[in-house]
Amino acid sequence: MLRYIVPLLLTTLPAATLPARADAPRVATDLAPVHSLIAQVAGDQAEIGFFMRPGASPHGYAMRPSEAQLLQDADIVIWTGPDLSPGMTESIATLAPNALSLPLLDVPGGVKHARRERAVFVDSHDDHDHDDDHGHDRADDEHMHDDDHGHDHADDDHGHDDDHGHDHGDNDPHAWLDPENAKVWLGVIAETLAAANPDAADLYRANAAQARARIDNLQSGIAAQFAPVQGRNFVVFHDAYQYFETRFGLNSVAAISPADAASPGPRRLAELQQALGEHEVVCVFSEPQFDPGLITTLTEGTSVRSAVLDPLGREIEPGADFYAALLTDLADTMAGCLSGSE
Repeated sequence: MLRYIVPLLLTTLPAATLPARADAPRVATDLAPVHSLIAQVAGDQAEIGFFMRPGASPHGYAMRPSEAQLLQDADIVIWTGPDLSPGMTESIATLAPNALSLPLLDVPGGVKHARRERAVFVDSHDDHDHDDDHGHDRADDEHMHDDDHGHDHADDDHGHDDDHGHDHGDNDPHAWLDPENAKVWLGVIAETLAAANPDAADLYRANAAQARARIDNLQSGIAAQFAPVQGRNFVVFHDAYQYFETRFGLNSVAAISPADAASPGPRRLAELQQALGEHEVVCVFSEPQFDPGLITTLTEGTSVRSAVLDPLGREIEPGADFYAALLTDLADTMAGCLSGSE
């Protein structure tokens, strides 16, 4: 039977220097941001591999034989969770029945936001409601969040066919974009690895503490970077940034693509074009794998700027430094476009 990690009380102990062990735990993971957090904690005291190709859509992903074998060989599976990849629950249970499974979205103490439903998130009277929500859990939002950001349509044909019939849940799964979640996850990852490899427990806990301190510094820097552009409205291609927006008090007012990741129809485009004027949108963000013509259609004849965001960081090398690089890249692009310096 598949076993689930129960998060333990976190402690911080002095760092230890240990030789790499041949029996260090074998860890399988899904996304590059999660891999980065594990790598920061584990150092050389774990073998970490992907059961999803870095940068590929996690929704409806079909594993390659080598990835299935890696999952089958894993001692621990640390993954985002079924809200992002509902089909993986069955795959993990089948291929890694004796592995410890840690779905990070289920970790107590993490921030969760509800999916958002509408193309336009705000009404004319509440343009700045985001300011009141800074840093808080908007679990009562009545909006659906598209969970197909970062799709490579050539790979998965919109990524939906394989997952029909799966329940994606009510939560927005892009929780790694809130650095407070990353800090919570670091501690639980450390305890999970410590349970599997007690000889390296001190090292894992010390590494997690150091990684949390780095994220604190990163978060402070990003908050300062966004201070001059607070209150400026923008539109995203996919609604993949709610956690980032809320943590840093940013004003996203709409998403271009509907929930099935298909091109928006004329009615939706008309609604979005109206929103550009009503909410004084200054920037529209596209994503690298989607048709840039939609942005041109939406912004033609306006002074609205555009820039490209990638919530999965396809161009960033996976590794321990990935997480900081991802958030830095998002902050640089967003702040640059909102300020007009991009």
